[in-house]
Parts: sequence; structure tokens; C-alpha cells
Amino acid sequence: MGYKCNLRCTHCHIEASPERKEAMSSSTVDRIIDILKKHDEITTLDITGGSPEYNPNYRLLVKMTADMGKKVIVRTNLAIYFEPGMSDLPEFLAEHKVKIVASLPCYTKDGVDGQRGKGTYDRAVSALKRLNKLGYGREGTGLEIDLMFNPAKEGVAPDQHMLENAYREKLKELHGITFNHLIALSNMPIGRLGRAMSVIEKEVYLKQLEEKFNPDTVKNVMCRHLISVAPDGTLYDCDFWQALKLSVNERTSNTVNSFDYASLSNRDIVTAPLCFMCTAGAGASCSGALA
Repeated sequence: MGYKCNLRCTHCHIEASPERKEAMSSSTVDRIIDILKKHDEITTLDITGGSPEYNPNYRLLVKMTADMGKKVIVRTNLAIYFEPGMSDLPEFLAEHKVKIVASLPCYTKDGVDGQRGKGTYDRAVSALKRLNKLGYGREGTGLEIDLMFNPAKEGVAPDQHMLENAYREKLKELHGITFNHLIALSNMPIGRLGRAMSVIEKEVYLKQLEEKFNPDTVKNVMCRHLISVAPDGTLYDCDFWQALKLSVNERTSNTVNSFDYASLSNRDIVTAPLCFMCTAGAGASCSGALA
């Protein structure tokens, strides 16, 4: 919903920051709501940013979509709940049964603050405790919260199952925090991370990804099951291609205003060597491992 963010993470592929101005307009949000109303086939809306909470139409989009009976997922850095005007968001999300995917790149303070800035870990822990009190991450409540891990630098994420067990044990032991699942996502060598890498480092990383290609992941890669909508309404095969301005390979339907479900469902997906990031090892996606 926009590239503005209260943080400035070292790995961010869209280079979100407090200074970014791009934000989804009311007309684009209205068009998305209209598309969701017309297409029962679209069952899930996944809202991200930057910090999407900064968009003035964030709550409207969440409420309208939830009221349609569709699944709503929101992605958050947790620290945003301590910004002005955001303190009641946990209650709002719980009221509408919204699934939360919360970024937490490590279960230690040094690991999180080193990547996201001083004080981020303490705010994240405080937010998670509050969400637990509301019922998130607790059995029988219907309120889901998944955590998302990403490496500090380039490299394929560790085994998701083992990492989830470590997170579950440490967060419970240190803070009494519970959650539903962990998503382990490797970093794409673009954006802020890409600029910090040398040409040789990028070549070595991409070669490693290619060598770890797993054909079993291909049927589940996220570009086969979603469309990424940029703040200006342009359509992309994935969030990473949005960062690189590589719009969908379907000139008759490449914005929300020209949205055509049938043609987009049968489009040729834009591919490049960077795609090996999603197909290396157990695979990677914004929903977790693929194989």
C-alpha cells in the first residue's frame, strides 16, 4: 500500500524508509475492493508495504475485504504499533479476524536491532505479548500470527522446521510468547541489500541458488498463485518484480484499471536468474517453504 516505513532495514528489497512518499490512492483502493467483490475466485487479500499501516485507506481495505468473507493477511514489523495513531491496530485486526504475518528476523535483541535499528526488538516483543493477550497465536481463538525470518545478509534461509522450533522454544522461554508458524524467507540481492553487495558477491550468490535448484518447488512458487499490486496500481508477478519495475507480461491487463482475471490466470510469467531464490532448497515464498 506504500513504500513509507518507520524502519530502514538493511535487507529491504523495496528500500522502504520514513522518507518514501509513494502511497496507494483512494481510487486504486476502491478499484481493488471492486475487483474483490466481483471475483469469488479471489479468496485472499495479502496487504504489505513498507508499513501499509501508514496508508489512510488501510483500515477501510481491511474491513471491506473481511466483511466480504475473504481471508485478510496483513504484514507488519510490529514496531509500527508504537507510532502515533497506531496504538489500537491490534484490537482492530483482532476484531476483523485478520491473520498477521510479523517480521522478526531473529529471536535475540542483537540480531533484530542490528538489522532493523536500536530498540526495534523491545517494541516487537511488547507488541507480540499484547497480541497474545488478544488471542493471537493461541489455540481455539481463530486468530493467527506467523513470524517471518530472513537472514541478515545474502544466503539461503536455514531449514524452516528447525528454525521454527528454535524460535518457539526461545520466545517462550525468554518472553512467554507463542505464535502459530514461522516463515523462513531468503533475501533477494536487490534493493538495499543489492546495493551493499559487490558484483562478484551477487554472481556467487546467484550461482549458489542455481546449484540448489529444486524442481519440486516450481508448482508452488508464489507468482503462479498471486498478483502483486504496486501503490500506483501496476500489476506484477511478485513483490520482487515490483521492486525492479518488471510488470506482468500481459499488456491487455497490466493495471488494476484493466484487470482481467481470465487473461492474468493464463499469462506467461516473467522470469530471470533471480527466480532461483524461490526455487533453491526447500523453496521460498511469502507463505513459507514450498517443498
